[in-house]
Amino acid sequence: MADEAEKVARRSAEIMLGRDAASAGLGIELEEVAPGRAVLSMRVRDDMVNGYGLCHGGLLASLADSAFAVACNTYGEITVAAGFDITFLESGRAGDLLRAHAVERARRGRSGLYDVTVTRAADDVVVAEFRGRSRSLGKPIS
Repeated sequence: MADEAEKVARRSAEIMLGRDAASAGLGIELEEVAPGRAVLSMRVRDDMVNGYGLCHGGLLASLADSAFAVACNTYGEITVAAGFDITFLESGRAGDLLRAHAVERARRGRSGLYDVTVTRAADDVVVAEFRGRSRSLGKPIS
């Protein structure tokens, strides 16, 4: 049973990310996936920094949102964001590898709640905390 759930999670992530031009354009890569969980990473490029030389907050939110999206779609059902909040704690800079660790906190009916912690890989410092709310559309991922 666990093996089947892992296969569904992997296949769902591959299908979804295979169609995700925004994440691909940002260089976001899948590192790990399991039911209700995902780890994605993104290298901050020179064209991703703001006027202060820091990773643009919208792009950092995009990394967290992508990890959230993968985690909440690991059950083979199309699931979308109902909303999210993000708190920035540190800055990313050009060259930094950022990692977004998404984990399911609750899933009831068609609604879900997920937390994503974004860290800087070099020193494992927490850069941002994200909380996403999901809603399943009740349609299979295909």
